[in-house]
Amino acid sequence: MKEMVRYGFILALICTVASGLLATVNSFTKSKIISQAQAEEEASLKEVVPQGERFEAIKSQAGTIYYRVYDKEAKFIGAAFKASGKGYSSTIETMVGMLEDGTITAIKILSQNETPGLGANIVGQDFTGQFTNKKDLSKCEAITGATISSRAVIEMVKNKAEEIKGLIPR
Repeated sequence: MKEMVRYGFILALICTVASGLLATVNSFTKSKIISQAQAEEEASLKEVVPQGERFEAIKSQAGTIYYRVYDKEAKFIGAAFKASGKGYSSTIETMVGMLEDGTITAIKILSQNETPGLGANIVGQDFTGQFTNKKDLSKCEAITGATISSRAVIEMVKNKAEEIKGLIPR
């Protein structure tokens, strides 16, 4: 019985030290992780709307809804937004650029965990390039062997674009 208590105490001590170290490391790296995520998001915004110079976040209590995009002359030119949905084996998140008239300028896959060699092909330029300068996304083709993943991207972008078009003031 004494031995069991001793092992329990040692285990509790190890867990306390380990959790203290993890909390310390987290406190040192948290700001760096946040700034890195912001830099990646800014780069993605610039990638999907290259002519955009300033991106103004439109927020709700739940977070950012979309970004209003302005050019060099501070003229409103469109919006950028995240669209996410369920693929074949994971949630797929995209960044989408859209001009004021509803034309999709480009998309970028931000995160996915689809089947390597099949669904993961949605990140390739062959697939994402179909969205460039398109107003009608029904002409975008799914990837053979990865139809669930690619159709999911097409549908989520199409649905979210319609939603954002309704939110953009004219």
